[in-house]
Amino acid sequence: MAKRKAKELGKDLAIEEPRRSSRKVSTTNVSDLEEKPRQPAKKHVPVPKGEAANEVDRDVKSVSQKKSKHPATTNNKNAQPPPSSDRQYWLMKAEPESRLEKGHDIKFSIDDLAAKTVPEPWDGIRAYPARNNIRAMKKGDLAFFYHSSCKVPAIVGTMEIVQEHSPDLSAHDPSAPYYDAKSTPEDPKWSVVHVEFRQKLETPITLRELKDFQGEKGNPLENMQMLKLSRLSVSKVSAEEWEFLTGVMRKNGDEIA
Repeated sequence: MAKRKAKELGKDLAIEEPRRSSRKVSTTNVSDLEEKPRQPAKKHVPVPKGEAANEVDRDVKSVSQKKSKHPATTNNKNAQPPPSSDRQYWLMKAEPESRLEKGHDIKFSIDDLAAKTVPEPWDGIRAYPARNNIRAMKKGDLAFFYHSSCKVPAIVGTMEIVQEHSPDLSAHDPSAPYYDAKSTPEDPKWSVVHVEFRQKLETPITLRELKDFQGEKGNPLENMQMLKLSRLSVSKVSAEEWEFLTGVMRKNGDEIA
């Protein structure tokens, strides 16, 4: 099912700047290396066993947290994994109302995704900025499902990236809605990721509400990519934006696992 539901920008987006080095340059002076008078030895004060145990326990937890890049998954299909510093967030648009493209109805809604019994390929992306975002996704990332080009555009649910990018084979099919003769199996230009349904909102967050939040000074959505580049069908969502919007969902009565 093709997912490119709206006109998209054709220019690449800037990728994140490389991290700056965190190494510090030594500022030790030669004079600091000169021998200094010895100070009398300080009397050793034993640390209480309880405090030492607590300190060791904190160190062990810190190490284990660093090793675990992704939390363990649960059997609850609708449960969202707890926040992770490694996880990325996204917003992906699809059209919930019927529209024909080369004789194919490209309608795809949150209910269509919920009905899938296997991971769904998010295909039909034919703009490089959106494709670059697709290729940046990692397994375990979360995304908002956004209904676009309809009476009430809105965030209507969430989904999870369960398989990282692979070539979009629909681009090589002349009968497909978004066939691209310039893309070949030997040199594929377009990509898909596979997603799974996580949650449908009882109270969607409408585009009007998103724009109102954006207009508030200091609001986390001030620089939201989807609102800045409204024609982009796959956009980045910062961790702060994700937390803010899931907070709005809770206030609206939606329980976010």
